[in-house]
Amino acid sequence: MERATFTIGEIARQARLKTSAIRYYESVGLLPEPERESGQRRYGAETLRRLQVIDVAKRAGFSLDEARVLLATGHGGPPAHAQLRELAERKLPEVDELIERARAMRAWLVSASACDCETLDVCGLFDTPGPVASELRVTHVGGRP
Repeated sequence: MERATFTIGEIARQARLKTSAIRYYESVGLLPEPERESGQRRYGAETLRRLQVIDVAKRAGFSLDEARVLLATGHGGPPAHAQLRELAERKLPEVDELIERARAMRAWLVSASACDCETLDVCGLFDTPGPVASELRVTHVGGRP
């Protein structure tokens, strides 16, 4: 077993988290129950590594449940790369969709920045109902395009 040397404040600083986040991760099973020394939680390097995995997974768009799957790999279970690849392959279409939406938003905003309509009633940028003008179809009525 690893030597538990860090207090919750020290491990939080190293992981750039609030102590409440660490306690939350413990409560939902992402981190094991820490050792205690005179009633204080004590953590080791393995905990810091788990926090790094959680952080990178979150920044890559994975949920905490997906991070839990990653953390369960390689310790007698499936190899880490198998789970990581599967999760990444499932996440890629979502990211591609976000990129397309961002491109549509940018095109709409470029068009909107050139709008000189006197009122929104005549502005084609707002003609299509639905979520953000049906993926921000760019048309312009009145004024310059």
